[in-house]
Amino acid sequence: MSRPRRVWLAVAAMFFLNGGLFGTWASRIPTVALHHDLDGGRLGLLLLVLAFGALISFPLAGRASDTFGAARATLAIALAYTLALVMIACAFNLWLTAAALFLFGAGHGAMDVTMNSWAGEAERFIEKPVMSSFHAMWSLGAGVGAAAGYLAVSLELSLLTHFSLIGIAMYVSMIWLASIGWKSETRPRPAGAKRFPLPHGVLLWVGIIALCASLGEGAIADWSALFLVTVTSATTAQGAIGYAVFSLAMVIMRLIGGGVISRLGPANAARFAGCSATIGVLLAVIPANFMAALLGFFFLGIGYALIMPLAFSRAANDPDTPPGVAIASVASLGYGGMLLGPPLIGFTAHFISLHYAFGILGLLAVCIVFIASSLERF
Repeated sequence: MSRPRRVWLAVAAMFFLNGGLFGTWASRIPTVALHHDLDGGRLGLLLLVLAFGALISFPLAGRASDTFGAARATLAIALAYTLALVMIACAFNLWLTAAALFLFGAGHGAMDVTMNSWAGEAERFIEKPVMSSFHAMWSLGAGVGAAAGYLAVSLELSLLTHFSLIGIAMYVSMIWLASIGWKSETRPRPAGAKRFPLPHGVLLWVGIIALCASLGEGAIADWSALFLVTVTSATTAQGAIGYAVFSLAMVIMRLIGGGVISRLGPANAARFAGCSATIGVLLAVIPANFMAALLGFFFLGIGYALIMPLAFSRAANDPDTPPGVAIASVASLGYGGMLLGPPLIGFTAHFISLHYAFGILGLLAVCIVFIASSLERF
C-alpha cells in the first residue's frame, strides 16, 4: 500500500471510530430515556449536557493538538471517548448518566477538533482535497453504529454488553489502522492567546459559513419527519424517509466531494453547495408535495455535505492561526449552529407555521453563496 493511501486510511479510521461511537449512542437513546423514565423535555436537557461537554472541549482540544501534535492527541482522546461510552451504560442514576454524557460529549468534540487537524495535515501530504472523504467515513461510521444498535436491540442485549462489545471492537480495529507512527506538527501557544478563542478575520466568515450549514443540518435532523407529516400529509412511517434520503445524499457527495472541489476550487464548490441547498429548500417548501420534498432533502444533503469539510480544510490551512486553534474556533460556531437550528425553526414555526419556517434554511443557503470566497486558501 502506498504511503499516501496508508495515511488516508489511518485518518479515515479515526473519523469512522468517532462516528461509529456516536451512532452507537444515538441508537440507544430511547433505551436510556426509558430506563430513567424521561419525557421529551428532560431528555432534551440531558442531550444539552452532551452538547455542552463538546463546546467546552473545543478550545482545550485545539490547544492539545497544537502542543502535542494532532495525531498523538487524537489517539489519546479516542481511548477516553470509548471509555465514556461504556460509562454511560454503567451509570445507575440520572446524575451519573448526565456526568457520563458530559464526558462523552467532551470526548466527541475534542476528537472532532484533533482528527480534523490531523486530516488537514494528511490532505497537505496527499496533495489532494480529501477532507470530504474523511467526513464521509464519519457518516459511514455513524450508520454502522446505528445499524449495530438496531441489531443489539433485536437481540435484547443490555446497554453495558452492547456498548462494551462495540466499543472494544471499534477501538481496537480502528486504532490498529491509525497507528502508523505519524509525526504531527507542533506549535507553541502564543503569549497572551485566549483560552476560548473565537474566529476572527477571514476565519470569522469561514465560521459563519459553517454555522449556516450546520444550523440547516440540525434543523433537518430534528424537523424533517414532522415537516413531511404536517406539510405533505405523509404517514409517520413515510416521515422517517426524509432524513434517510438527506443522509444518503450527504454520504454520496462526501465520497465524490474531493473530485468536485478539485475541479471547481473551494469557493466555487461552496457556491455550488449553497445553490444546491437553496434549490432543496424551494423544492421542499413551494410544492408542499411528498416526492418533491424528498427530492428537496436530497439536494439539501448534497449542499450541506461539502460545507463542513471545506470549512475545516480552510481552517487547518490558515496562514495566520495554528490549525488546532483555527479548527476549534470554527467548530464552536459550527456546533453552535447544530444546537441553534432546531429551536430556531421551532420558534419561527410557532408564528408562521413549520411549512414556511423552513424558508429560513433558504436564506442561510444564499448567505453561503455570497460569502463563499472566504474559503479560498491563501
